[in-house]
Amino acid sequence: MIELLKVTKQVASGSEQLTILHPFDLQIKSGEFVSITGPSGSGKSTLLGIIAGLDAPSGGSVLIDDEDITLMNEDRLARLRGAKIGFVFQSFHLIPTLTAEENILIPLEIAGASDAKPRARELLAEVELTNRGHHYPSQLSGGEQQRIAIARAFANRPPILLADEPTGNLDSRNGAHVLELMQNLNARHATTLVLVTHDAELAALATRRIALRDGCVVMDSQNEATNVEVNTHDTVHPHATPTTNERAHGFDIEAQTEGAG
Repeated sequence: MIELLKVTKQVASGSEQLTILHPFDLQIKSGEFVSITGPSGSGKSTLLGIIAGLDAPSGGSVLIDDEDITLMNEDRLARLRGAKIGFVFQSFHLIPTLTAEENILIPLEIAGASDAKPRARELLAEVELTNRGHHYPSQLSGGEQQRIAIARAFANRPPILLADEPTGNLDSRNGAHVLELMQNLNARHATTLVLVTHDAELAALATRRIALRDGCVVMDSQNEATNVEVNTHDTVHPHATPTTNERAHGFDIEAQTEGAG
């Protein structure tokens, strides 16, 4: 389970503090497929980075299976990420001097896996790139590179897969294929999948949808319903007004003004 408690994020902007995320609580259950949407600057990629331990919150706690990662040093955090969290980036982040298979082997070799080679080839087959394992990233299409990135992220069978705009650099056909692969991982392995996207159609495929605006959660719906599991501890930002689409999903935050300050 992923649990955020009173998490907030601020950064210095000149002589002032800019709030990226206002304090809130959030729980994501094991095996859920959650999409996080919002306009640019809403804080969605920051939120994903905080869940992954790639960024630190300014306040609050982040628990992965009841372990508070905000209290961990870098070595312990790296071990937890290697065992429990896979991350897929929009821009692939493959190592250009290594082949597709060698890119997949990296996390397996770091973890000391005894079956590294067979596991890498199994993953190549799972992403339907068995015959491309010896190719370098520059020899692969964008869709193929992202499929290799997914295979690498899932190499050590992490229970959590985080994806930041994984289809953002792909055409619709390759984007659909990449999303299908991640959905299959979610369904077949009960992998918790958290997907950040601008694409409303992709977001609609998730079993749970979370929308951010101005660093605040403005919608949290389960299967098109209004099962809200977010507890906002601070005032909803005055500019975080629900959009027409957010109102259409039955989530209106105008009345949530307790705790102003």
